[in-house]
Amino acid sequence: MWGGYDYGWGWGMGFGMISMVLFWVLVIVGIVVLVRWTAAGTGTSSAGPTPGKNALDILKERYARSEIGREEFEQKKRDIEA
Repeated sequence: MWGGYDYGWGWGMGFGMISMVLFWVLVIVGIVVLVRWTAAGTGTSSAGPTPGKNALDILKERYARSEIGREEFEQKKRDIEA
């Protein structure tokens, strides 16, 4: 009817909606990946020791952050130096 046109309510409309949703999903995923990538490069990571530090440096940092007490620090320091 009307020359074979149904005013955009056929397959074209469905494909257009799917492509629009897909576009916005990709935009949102891209933003999330970008934020996570930039956040991973800032601050300190608790994943493990920083390369180039020895055990005594790490022990001193833990003591400075009050993760361990003085007695534990002294004992571990003696163990490392032995």
